[in-house]
Amino acid sequence: MQLTRLIPAAVPYLNGTLARCISSNSAAIVKVHRSIYARRYPTMMVLPDGATINISYHEPRRIIKLPLDLSSLSEAERKARIEKRKPKQKIRIEDDVEDTFNANKYLKYMKRK
Repeated sequence: MQLTRLIPAAVPYLNGTLARCISSNSAAIVKVHRSIYARRYPTMMVLPDGATINISYHEPRRIIKLPLDLSSLSEAERKARIEKRKPKQKIRIEDDVEDTFNANKYLKYMKRK
């Protein structure tokens, strides 16, 4: 300990390896290259039955929803779930409006200049 107080410049070379001095300025210049974040984030995990658990997760997420195992459902419930996943078809309603409007009937009300 006393050696590090006397020679602060020699501290990175004490064990024969070079230690990198990391400060807040080095992170401000470039992107921090890491695939896993250093801290844990509070996250809500939703189980397939709808129950929720608060966990700490390594990525910043709000909610993690676990998938439902379709093999554990009954045949009717399985078909209903699969039908919900399919895209809904748009219903086209075509109205045949009978147009009997005659503009010539209203020409007498028009003012001529």
